[in-house]
Amino acid sequence: MSVPAGFDELIHPATRLSVVALLAATEWADFAFVRDSLSLSDSALSKQLHTLEEAGYLELHKDGGGRKRRTRVRLTDRGRTAFEGHVAALRAIVEGAGPQAAGAGPTAAAETPPPRQRHHSGAS
Repeated sequence: MSVPAGFDELIHPATRLSVVALLAATEWADFAFVRDSLSLSDSALSKQLHTLEEAGYLELHKDGGGRKRRTRVRLTDRGRTAFEGHVAALRAIVEGAGPQAAGAGPTAAAETPPPRQRHHSGAS
């Protein structure tokens, strides 16, 4: 099976996909909101954000300093386009995996194998 156009290996891991999906629904999001929404530690989220930022998929903006430092994050146009392409690729994979796609009838996926026969080895 070939990988559909738009499938993005960078976005695909579950944590990064969750981050990008959350950011796709907003213009800017606070670091704490993303962290809490996805139940991630600060370090785990920071690592994912750094990877996505290096790819040009998101932008970080830091205000203030010390304990009052506030980090906000948003998808760039490139990140939004990559996310939309990845979602389209995932839909193509899912739609292509149905029973009709494999040439089977609608009940093929629901069929169960016949019961196994027991063989007896002699007198009972």
